[in-house]
Amino acid sequence: MWDGIAERMVDAKAPGLAARLRAAGAIPASGAEGWPGRLLEDYAELWLLLRAHEHADDLDPSLVAGLRARIGWTVDAEDVLRKAREAGTVVHDRWLVLGSRDSADGNLTERRIWLRGVRSGRPALVLAFGPQGRAPQLALPVGRSIEADAAFHDDAVPLRAALGERSGAPVPGEEPAGIGPEEATLGYAEALRSEPWLEAWPVVLADVVAVPEPMGWRIAGADGFWLPVDRARTGEQALWRLSAMSGGAGLTVFGEYGARGFVPVTAWHEGRAVQL
Repeated sequence: MWDGIAERMVDAKAPGLAARLRAAGAIPASGAEGWPGRLLEDYAELWLLLRAHEHADDLDPSLVAGLRARIGWTVDAEDVLRKAREAGTVVHDRWLVLGSRDSADGNLTERRIWLRGVRSGRPALVLAFGPQGRAPQLALPVGRSIEADAAFHDDAVPLRAALGERSGAPVPGEEPAGIGPEEATLGYAEALRSEPWLEAWPVVLADVVAVPEPMGWRIAGADGFWLPVDRARTGEQALWRLSAMSGGAGLTVFGEYGARGFVPVTAWHEGRAVQL
């Protein structure tokens, strides 16, 4: 029953809402255990977005920027770079490419590229788009680092960034330092407090293993703390591959952590970055 409304959202240039509606409409037919609770969560998130949009004039501008992004309104990368140059907020760093993943988003192919500043330690998410069935033009090698300018969007939690001028070719990057599952949970909670509709937060986990359990996979740390895996966004093959690579020993794993669990994207095995 949501298809018609989703189409209207596409016509209204709100593809983010359209994607959320289609995803919510597919939950009852999934047959997954606990689907009523997941559907209620999706409805609650949609309600939060809509109420925020109604009161956008009363919100902090940084919250409005994040709200517009979740609705699907795009901001031209050149405008972001221009404003950052004028304000003197461009961040020049050597950026380690933590991971890259493509997904279909309506009539577009969306590429999410995660970076971390080697000197600043700052995380960044760069989005690139291409026509459906075709890869976006921007491609950065995972596990390597690039010297480049980055301009961040004016979000409450600055994460999305536009890449500016790059110098030199990508060079091999070092394995990134990571944190434990407990610290990752606290970091996501802190970011969520600043931006309530934040979907996920990038995190590098250190010394973790993938453990299959009767109730679902876990990413477990050496200290006994663990994160659930978001199975809706993580394939079985990737999890078994991650488990096999670790051989029971801890690995460095990069991924996104959100309300429904952790999504592993890249693991470092024998000094080499492996996309999952």
